[in-house]
Amino acid sequence: MGLLERCRELFNTSNLYEVLGVNKEASEADIRKNYYKVSLKVHPDRAPDDPQATEKFQVLGKLYAVLSDKEQRAVYDEQGLVDEESDVLSQDRCWEEYWRLLFPKITVQDILEFEKKYKGSDEEREDVIRLYVQHEGDMDAITASALCSSQEDEPRLCRIIQAAIKSGEVEAFRAFTKESQAKKRARRKRADREREEAEEMQKEMGLGEDEESLVMMLKKNQQSRERNFNSLLSDLEAKYSQKGTKQQKGKRAKK
Repeated sequence: MGLLERCRELFNTSNLYEVLGVNKEASEADIRKNYYKVSLKVHPDRAPDDPQATEKFQVLGKLYAVLSDKEQRAVYDEQGLVDEESDVLSQDRCWEEYWRLLFPKITVQDILEFEKKYKGSDEEREDVIRLYVQHEGDMDAITASALCSSQEDEPRLCRIIQAAIKSGEVEAFRAFTKESQAKKRARRKRADREREEAEEMQKEMGLGEDEESLVMMLKKNQQSRERNFNSLLSDLEAKYSQKGTKQQKGKRAKK
């Protein structure tokens, strides 16, 4: 069974871009980022209840190998075909090792350095505006999703949004402009509770005072400590992982 057929069977579409949740014009960076996010959901170690997780993971690796190769991607875009005879698809490759080469582990120090560069950057502004539009002004959802932020950052996030509204860049959603004081107080209460839990977590992890913001990032608005840590690492790995090795080119053939 060819790659396109396996995609249809496992992901209900033979369109490689649709499997990753991107469009045909997606940049290499977006394809890489979405490949990471989708593959993370079916990684055999993270989806033990899915009997097809291993097969899905392998298929995603092959899919990314096609779309990350300029020549193979061009042929797929023009003809809707993939090169089943290429070394990339035909060789007996360990796709988990391939995945780890693409997405090396992120350390605590990497996270702390990223936070310093990220806060106040154009990238943070773009992310906040995107979250504002995505959640239609719901600050509960925005603050829960914003990278490297805690309750102390909320006024700064609000200023970013207010400036964008004033300039006409985004719509003034009522959920943001008319948010009730009761909802704001409830959010502050949750933040205070999370800070107390984070302080305990900080002691357990043996982190110093300089790493307090890291603890808050890991704890903020999530179900469990493990999920928090994996969530943050996932975002950073997807955005800032090193480039993988170039794929070998082979012949092109129909599925």
